Amino acid sequence: MTASTRLRLHVLGPLRIVRDGHETDAGPRQQAYVLALMLTRANRPIGMGELVDLVWGDDAPATAPNVIQKHVSAVRRLLEPELRPREAGTYVQRQGTGYRFVAGPGVLDLADFRRLVSEAESAQADGRPEAAFETYLDALALWHGAAGGDFSHGPAARAIFTALDAEFVDACVAAAELGMSLVRPAEVLAPLRLAVSMAPLHEPARAALASTVAAARSTRPPPVPDRRIRSAHAVGLVGRTGELATLREVLDSAASAEGRVVVVDGEPGAGKTRLLEEAGTAAERSGALVVWGHCLDGDGTPSMWPWVEAVGALLDGLPAAPRAQWLAGELGRLVEPRGESLGSLLLPDGGGQLRLFDAVVALLASISAQRPAMLIVDDLQWADTASLTLFGHLAAHAPRGAVLVGAVRTHAPRPGAELVRVLTAAGRTPGHRHLRLAPFDSAEVIELVRREIGQTPAPGVARDIHARTAGNPFFVRELARLLAAGDSLSTDAPARTEVPSTVRAVVLDRMAGLDDDGRDLLRIAALLGRDIDLELLADAAGLDTETSRRRLGPAESLGLVGLSPEAPLSYRFSHDLVREAVSGTVTPMRAHSLHLRIADALTLAGTSDDERLAHHLWSAAPLADPARITDALLRAGSRAAAKSAFDAAEQHFWSAARTARTADRPERELAALGQLITVAGMRSMYGAPALDRLARAEELAARLGREREAADFLFTRWVVHVQGMDFDRSERLARRLLVAGETSGDPVVQAYGLHAWGLQQWSTGNVGEGYRHLARLGRSLPADLVPRAENPLRYDLRLLSAAMLGEVTALHGDVDAARALLDELEVAAGEDRYAITVWATISARTASIVGDHGWALRAAERGIAVDPEFSFAFLGTYQRLVRAWALAMRGNDPEAAAAEVRALLSDRLLDPPVSCVATWYALLAEMRLAAGAPDEAADALDRADQALETFGQRYAEGLVLLQRARLLQARGESAATVRKAARRARALSVEREAHLFAQRVDQLLTELDRPLRPSSSEDAP
Repeated sequence: MTASTRLRLHVLGPLRIVRDGHETDAGPRQQAYVLALMLTRANRPIGMGELVDLVWGDDAPATAPNVIQKHVSAVRRLLEPELRPREAGTYVQRQGTGYRFVAGPGVLDLADFRRLVSEAESAQADGRPEAAFETYLDALALWHGAAGGDFSHGPAARAIFTALDAEFVDACVAAAELGMSLVRPAEVLAPLRLAVSMAPLHEPARAALASTVAAARSTRPPPVPDRRIRSAHAVGLVGRTGELATLREVLDSAASAEGRVVVVDGEPGAGKTRLLEEAGTAAERSGALVVWGHCLDGDGTPSMWPWVEAVGALLDGLPAAPRAQWLAGELGRLVEPRGESLGSLLLPDGGGQLRLFDAVVALLASISAQRPAMLIVDDLQWADTASLTLFGHLAAHAPRGAVLVGAVRTHAPRPGAELVRVLTAAGRTPGHRHLRLAPFDSAEVIELVRREIGQTPAPGVARDIHARTAGNPFFVRELARLLAAGDSLSTDAPARTEVPSTVRAVVLDRMAGLDDDGRDLLRIAALLGRDIDLELLADAAGLDTETSRRRLGPAESLGLVGLSPEAPLSYRFSHDLVREAVSGTVTPMRAHSLHLRIADALTLAGTSDDERLAHHLWSAAPLADPARITDALLRAGSRAAAKSAFDAAEQHFWSAARTARTADRPERELAALGQLITVAGMRSMYGAPALDRLARAEELAARLGREREAADFLFTRWVVHVQGMDFDRSERLARRLLVAGETSGDPVVQAYGLHAWGLQQWSTGNVGEGYRHLARLGRSLPADLVPRAENPLRYDLRLLSAAMLGEVTALHGDVDAARALLDELEVAAGEDRYAITVWATISARTASIVGDHGWALRAAERGIAVDPEFSFAFLGTYQRLVRAWALAMRGNDPEAAAAEVRALLSDRLLDPPVSCVATWYALLAEMRLAAGAPDEAADALDRADQALETFGQRYAEGLVLLQRARLLQARGESAATVRKAARRARALSVEREAHLFAQRVDQLLTELDRPLRPSSSEDAP
């Protein structure tokens, strides 16, 4: 070989021969194995007999020495093609009856590794720890897997290669100790993880890895996975200087102002994640805390996953005591699975979700008050609905010192409506910045190519690359690799290699370099997700961990996957685009089988990731047991609901119900529908969107002879219709409940009938009839109803029945008895936030129609105090309406109070319409009359009349007519005219037994009589 020819041999990982920068095939497998064996004995003789034993063991043929000689001759010609026959070579030399491989400087990675380790040990002995650590890192960077790659070894040969691996593991442990002492633990994480994957039972290595991971988390070094990438990135990011400057500026400004929000978007492959990695590294160097949340593609991703990651990272950085305190609250349900029942997790109006979101804001605020914090949520296009909603909530309430960054694709996939809504709202926040990553220009393309493959392309080639990739960094890298492989970068002629037209074409081209086993394993990995747990992959593939690691080796060499910087025994796809393309090569029928194997592996591993298991079983539906699928989906729904991911929970429960119905398993279908309806109800006060499912659940319960459960579902259907003021349908259902209760011996079924019929009559204006049924219920309601955690519906039946009996008792005319009932309810509520909210809402509403603004204000303010975040949106709306009314009636800024009432009516009660619209327009009229604004009062009363006619809820019609009479009085109409209007209000109220309003009319008539006795028969009472 000439002096100008450079040879490099690799045995620390897969065997590779590289001559002048180009890899050369090592020949037939046995020939390559002979070379690998000689390399393990570099600069030392290895006898013919030993080679025969290492290759064949006890099964050596008689011709084995001749075969070895043939292989050695071929290896000599491979390494030095210009050698003449019988000429002594530079590298493979005869020694006695055997051979010796001579490894000069820079020729063999094993020789370089041993030299560097020796230098590191000497530097450490001389008291130069920094130099020792750097030298160790250089040595460890030479390893790319188990020595020799995926050769199958006999016992004798295995001992040789295992001993080499042990040298690497020992060096990793030594380097880890130095890294810890120098506060540079993260830099040795990647080789340590490789060491543990090669020697899973090596206790010192596992202990070193655990200590190093913990130290790396606390010191927060730059997030770089290994020495090679650290070196490549040391020169910085290609381009994007303006975007980096903006991100630094935003972080600086957040420290002295309210939090900031940045959205980074661009086409797939534009470099969004790489930009944010660089920005995060810079932020950490300046003393900021940087945490990431990754939204992952695929239905198997657990709900709220980016926030499980990000909040978990925020909590991990806290001392033990405050961390435990945070985990004991709402955040514990997000990051730690708990065995709570669904009923204990959820309350009406989605209050639990808002409390969780506010807890995330509070946690970030407590941290950013101490040091600047950057929270990065990557790939928002894959986020589930709850994750997007939390992103929007945090954007609107970003605390001082915090920067929230979101990265999102502009297309592929096309942004959904919820994503657009959240990003639009985020764009309206003060200090918001939007960074769109443009394609690279020609100069940036040239620089990226140079850094990617170490060569600067000729000008014509650079222009060709830029034109055919449109400056997309991902495609620039791919085309550069293809051109480099074809040696097309040094010529100024246009490169002949075609740029891949799609990412799938890129991946298919690379996958062609894998054997069938490698491709199959990669496809299973793609269905697992972007992050690949090696042990789980091995179980799913029916392999051991070492075989799986070896089979992933070629995919790693091709740049399809790489070792994960986040966890030991884990790999990661090089880009989301790569994983998407690989999974797209799996046929539907094959996918069913692979998903089932993954589900079996997850079950074998005892996973607590219920949502992931449910996804794989659902995807394996034609092959998996329906009962197993249903049970997994039920657990997944409960887990999602615990994290307030209600959309995901509903989807899991609905899928469970469909699976059970298809398999004709009514008990499981009923269980799934019950959970589904519970979640839907907690989101929208008993589940208006779930009416068809309620009817199906009622049918199933009746068919199975479960009378009480059937009544549960029928009652819920009634609640949905009555709260939506669909009184025609609700009356039919209320009558069914009443009849069922009258014929049933079950006290719960009886209670449903009395409650539904009583409130139905109250709503439509038959106050006396409603009062009598609710009073009967109050006397007969069983005291042993289940707690809310077991059955929220029956708990609410007792609570709401007691509260509504108080309100209707007042409307029926006995205010003192009503106050006594509601006072008892307040005492019984104790410290239960929901019970206090119900009491406060009904008490405040009752006080407002009574006209007692002192009572009303006290009740409303207590309810608001236990729910300042307005998480009980339905009930909290009434509290805030009452507070505004009470303040206005006291003369406290009546204009602001009226504006608040109008806004609440428009935003909360009208679209869709819910109960008490006419009541609140009547009370708004009362407020405006008290403020001396009769025209505005008239407008409010017109709206009240419209609500009465449109919706048919008439219990407050007497109040509306009373305010009409007071409007006439305010406008200076004659006493006779006012009396006539008042008498009309009184007559209607008496007819309907709304005696409270009749009493208030009597007060008005008394006021009219007080200043001047009537002087004519026309004015006589």
